[in-house]
Amino acid sequence: MSFLNRAYFASAWAVAWRYLHNLYTKPAVFVPGLIFPLFFLAAFAGGLSSVGDVPGFDYYDFTAFQFCFVLIQASALAGVFVGFSIAGDFEMGMGRRMMLATSNRSAIVIGYAIGAALRLIVVWVIITGVSLLAGMGVRGDGFDIAGMYMLGLLANLAALFFSAGIALRFRSLQAGPLMQMPVFIILFLAPVYVPQELLTGWIEPVASVNPVTALLDGARSLIAGEPSGLLLAYGVAIGLIAVMAVWAMRGLRKAEVAG
Repeated sequence: MSFLNRAYFASAWAVAWRYLHNLYTKPAVFVPGLIFPLFFLAAFAGGLSSVGDVPGFDYYDFTAFQFCFVLIQASALAGVFVGFSIAGDFEMGMGRRMMLATSNRSAIVIGYAIGAALRLIVVWVIITGVSLLAGMGVRGDGFDIAGMYMLGLLANLAALFFSAGIALRFRSLQAGPLMQMPVFIILFLAPVYVPQELLTGWIEPVASVNPVTALLDGARSLIAGEPSGLLLAYGVAIGLIAVMAVWAMRGLRKAEVAG
């Protein structure tokens, strides 16, 4: 059993290493996943900073409010971009070679998940540094901030498993919009610019049932040093991961059958 465990994790680490090597040796692959969150951070925290002055907006810092959205968005998009890599690997035939070399094929998906998490650290460092340079205030302590980043990691895993499920079913980069658009839509149907209490019209009931809302509320409470709604936030995130992991593994089975 210990041999099988070593072989399993060796396979997963090999997949993760290959993904990260390709990522950092090809700027065209890495840069888009970094440009998107930086663009939104500049557009929202900078260009829309006056929104923080509207009546009823009682959050302590507008930049921090937007940073939490960009953090969750960047984390989720990092998972989606890994899905692009999975689709590209299978389209070029590398996916089939990995399956032939791995007895337990779930190690392939886990390897991509490890690579996604390690990629995420670099993204976090950059967007956090830019936000702090822009004057973002942080009231939470070390445990609060760690909890906030953990929510980002969980969002990353959920988006990764979602996109992996699509990539493994289609095994083609042409499926890219199917991975990206649903994630974009669900992100922007959450309270992006103002707290949920200030939303009006049809967006308010949609945001109230949007799982991203719970993640944003949890992250914003943590960076503010006033943790609240964390049971719901973590519960929603873990539930999404569980559902999407099943989706991804079923996609892997379809890829196995297709050969």
